[in-house]
Amino acid sequence: MTELLVGTKKGLFILRGDRGGGFEIATRAFAGEPVEFAMRDPRTGRYFAGAGSPFFGPKLWWADDPDGEWTQASGVQLPEGGDEALQRIWVIVPGERDGLLYAGGDPAVLFESDDNGESWRLNEGIWQHPTRGDWQPGGGGLCLHTIVPWPGDPSRLSIGISAVGVMNTDDGGATWRHSNRGIVLKYMPEDAGEIEHQHCVHGFRRSTARPERLFMQFHDGIYRSDDGGETWLDAYGAGIPSDFGFPIAVDPDDPDSAFLIPLTGAEDRVTPGGRPAVYETRDAGATWVARREGLPAEHAYLTVLREAFDSTGAGADLGLYFGATSGDVFGSQDAAATWFTVATRLPPVYSVRVG
Repeated sequence: MTELLVGTKKGLFILRGDRGGGFEIATRAFAGEPVEFAMRDPRTGRYFAGAGSPFFGPKLWWADDPDGEWTQASGVQLPEGGDEALQRIWVIVPGERDGLLYAGGDPAVLFESDDNGESWRLNEGIWQHPTRGDWQPGGGGLCLHTIVPWPGDPSRLSIGISAVGVMNTDDGGATWRHSNRGIVLKYMPEDAGEIEHQHCVHGFRRSTARPERLFMQFHDGIYRSDDGGETWLDAYGAGIPSDFGFPIAVDPDDPDSAFLIPLTGAEDRVTPGGRPAVYETRDAGATWVARREGLPAEHAYLTVLREAFDSTGAGADLGLYFGATSGDVFGSQDAAATWFTVATRLPPVYSVRVG
């Protein structure tokens, strides 16, 4: 049995099922409200959701039973008296210590919890960073959308901010450094020179088998890091039709693997040619192969957002799931070799996470 948490424009949908028997909607929560992100902590089984409201702003909620009462977490707020307001919760990620979780949001804010998500505090190292005054938002805002722990080491963490770039810490978040060397800013004038913190990173993932290996989807590039995200190498290899996209996944057993869902480009954010495909590399980005068996064959101009792609398992049994703003959700249980339809006619999908 597989459980999928699907955050949508009109609430959270929890789907349960398998390929043979199909998936069904088991739970719907926050009806009518945008749920930007939802996940289940595998350590405790606790559910989390970042839900927005045009009247009350974004809130972070938790529940031990998603069909029961949801509780608003405390501390998810910006300091009083400032000029900025919390716009949304982009992502929630378990940390590498019992009880530790992280949440990222707009405007480039990182929250931490040490009590399994019931209360949160602001990470001052990011909020007070010396370069913060020069940070500029991407098209979706000044969003801290990617949080990637280092397996087994709670002192090491990488985050992605659009349009600032990658930042790393080795001291549990007390201090942070920009880590964007090797990334080419094609959207900037050629004479702009080296800019430390105007990098529109869309997302990246770490290999658990080889933690120093990461793959990144950039605004107009695909990159790989072999040194823990300190420097980046071009991985826009043969076979992939575009270097623009948002989501990314990896096979935890294979450090040379990555899976991308490219879009036509920044001005046309749909699947190229109306033929959705997940592109796979098994040689660290040198070549990419389209995996589309079972996906719509034509006239399917889908948009897949950065958090709407997730994986479970590893190797030949790697499961991959993604959702589109069309309200469709697709899955694979054989490492992208074949695909099946999980759900259709949901509200626009913002996030997909395997429970």
